[in-house]
Amino acid sequence: MGITHDANLSQDEIRKANQAKIWRVALILAIVTIIEFIFAFSMEPGIVRTSLFFALTIIKAFYIVAEFMHLRHEVKTLIYAIIMPMVFVIWLVIALLYDGSSIFSYLVK
Repeated sequence: MGITHDANLSQDEIRKANQAKIWRVALILAIVTIIEFIFAFSMEPGIVRTSLFFALTIIKAFYIVAEFMHLRHEVKTLIYAIIMPMVFVIWLVIALLYDGSSIFSYLVK
C-alpha cells in the first residue's frame, strides 16, 4: 500500500499500521477457518461438504496470495492469468467428484 511510502509518517505509525493489517488478515483467515469447522461438525460427509471445504480453502489461498505475495497490487492481466486457470481446475474437481459419485452409486446397485 502507500503506508511505507509516505514520508510524513513516523516509523512508529508505519509499524502500527502494518500490525493492524496483519491482525486484520489473521482475523479474516480465522473466521474462514471457524466456518470450516462449523461445516465439519454440522454436516454429513458427502459431495456438498467436500465442495464447501474446497471452496473455502481456495478462498483462503487467494486471500493469502493477495496479501502476503502482494498479488492484489499487480496489474489485472496478471491476476486473471492466475485466477482463470484456477477456476477451470475447481470446475474440473467438482465435475469429477460429481461424476465419480454417480458412477459409484450406479455400480453399487
